[in-house]
Amino acid sequence: MPDQEQRPKPREAVRKMAPYHPPTGNRATNLRLDFNENTVGCSPQVINRLVQRLTRESLTVYPDYTRVRHTLSEFFQVPTERMLLTNGTDEAIQVLINTYVEGGAQGADEVLVPRPSYAMYRFYAEVAGATVTEVDYAPPVCAFPLEALLAKITPATKAILISNPNNPTGTGVGLPAIETILKAAPNAAVLIDEAYYEFCGVTALGLIDQYPNLFVSRTFSKVYGMAALRMGCLFSQEANVAFLRKAQSPYSVNTLAAIAAEAAVEDPEYITDYVTEALAARTLLAGGLTKLGIEYVPSSANFLLGYFGNRAVEVRDALRDKAILVRDRSYEIPGGVRITVGTQAQARQVLAELEKIW
Repeated sequence: MPDQEQRPKPREAVRKMAPYHPPTGNRATNLRLDFNENTVGCSPQVINRLVQRLTRESLTVYPDYTRVRHTLSEFFQVPTERMLLTNGTDEAIQVLINTYVEGGAQGADEVLVPRPSYAMYRFYAEVAGATVTEVDYAPPVCAFPLEALLAKITPATKAILISNPNNPTGTGVGLPAIETILKAAPNAAVLIDEAYYEFCGVTALGLIDQYPNLFVSRTFSKVYGMAALRMGCLFSQEANVAFLRKAQSPYSVNTLAAIAAEAAVEDPEYITDYVTEALAARTLLAGGLTKLGIEYVPSSANFLLGYFGNRAVEVRDALRDKAILVRDRSYEIPGGVRITVGTQAQARQVLAELEKIW
């Protein structure tokens, strides 16, 4: 019998990683203002299309992406050769890292990431064994740290991962700054993660022709209300996408997600209406926080980062007791609690509870 203590040895990069445990349990019955999801649901057309297209037989067939690629190409105004379908933005990050970043104990490539930002940037870079270099957003304003980031670019920098607008601060970066980064790091894959594009209207998609090191991602997990289906897109120049395809599993996007994405983009009025409501809710929430004397970061996304001082965890827990979920971010921004905005009624609900707590 083999020694019970003998087992395969994980890679050093994995052994060194801190585990990531998002608070995803028992959320469905609460007011979900913690993950920046759509708070009312996807377009009814998505459900109708799934019902129409799903059969017992269709589930026996591996996914065919012909229809969804054509539909999304027309919607995003990007040729199919410049678009990669992905299993959410997470896979877009993973495939980009796997394609362009070398790991290793010595001489590992560098991945440059603003901090705080989306946790999966560091996660996939660390799994690859890359050296992660972070550039801090400075509270309380949390403006994009352009000069500090430019100063960190070296010949070893092979990827720069930027959320625009940034999560969890909600602050954005303009196209001139993005172009400055692209010019300063011509040998690095620069990802502009536009998960919250619909709430700010700033996109780098129009720059792809000019910059062969530019990659842009979009997701269906936020405004489209399809987080459970895991669907996204990664855009870049045709030659880059050809290499990305080589590093991607051929069937990573499931048939349900592909069908749903088609239907979602064919109902733009639903998305416009939801964005309009969310932006009104953001204004309402911001005004309510101001009345309560709670400072916050002005946001270009569907959430606000409020400063609750040493009561951040207390506030999160008190709201949770009232079935309202918000996200404590005080472990990386002192006093920070991130609150998703959905509808104006939901904003009034969380403000009513904050009035009692604060």
